[in-house]
Amino acid sequence: MKLQDKHAVITGGGSGIGAAIAESLSAAGARVTIMGRRRQPLEDKAKTLTNGFAVVCDVTDEGIVAAAFEKAVQKNGPVDILVNNAGAAQSLPFKKTDRAHLQHMLDVNLIGPYLCIQAVLQDMIDKGTGRIINVASTAALKGYGYVTAYSAAKHGVLGLTRSLALEMATKGVTVNAVCPGFTNTAIAREAISNIMSKTGRSQEDALAELVVQNPQKRLIEPEEVAETVLWLCSDSAASITGQAIAVAGGEVM
Repeated sequence: MKLQDKHAVITGGGSGIGAAIAESLSAAGARVTIMGRRRQPLEDKAKTLTNGFAVVCDVTDEGIVAAAFEKAVQKNGPVDILVNNAGAAQSLPFKKTDRAHLQHMLDVNLIGPYLCIQAVLQDMIDKGTGRIINVASTAALKGYGYVTAYSAAKHGVLGLTRSLALEMATKGVTVNAVCPGFTNTAIAREAISNIMSKTGRSQEDALAELVVQNPQKRLIEPEEVAETVLWLCSDSAASITGQAIAVAGGEVM
């Protein structure tokens, strides 16, 4: 039980990659608090975890974030592990990307992680240990057409990760980013549906277009991302900080 007596908070933990991470960290012995905007998926997932606790939280709202982390600490103690997984992606041509869309992508994907880190960092510094893992995307490492706002936000997450890692290097707190490629989640399935509806292509052809840049020609499974996060949480990863680990079948090297 690598994470026995550790308290892990996972945002966006009710489904997809976040739920897989919650399962992996719970199985490793951690007390897991999952956060998200929708109560029912959170509570349903929490019931499947050995030490699961669900807290409704909108990561874009500073007051709500503070209250959510206060609840988490009251239940499970100071946070040892923070996984910033909550995010949103929406494709738009740049000429249709207005300021409101850009702000929404920044609020969810960049400001959210910033607020959550602010909520846990001092306790980690005081204890002299902690793990912060930001689930970014290959869009933090390269450009993609039609997602300029999303990609800008994820590039910001990577800058946050690298800079904070330097500040925390002598304080026992590691800060890393995990960057999945297209992953087998509801977001990917929605993207496939959009390709089918806009182009008339079959599901097989739409999937092929989605994974065309992945040398393995497949979607990443959420469990693969979760296992990478689990390793970063372990004592054996104490020297790994400021890194962006691509889980993408060789798409980014």
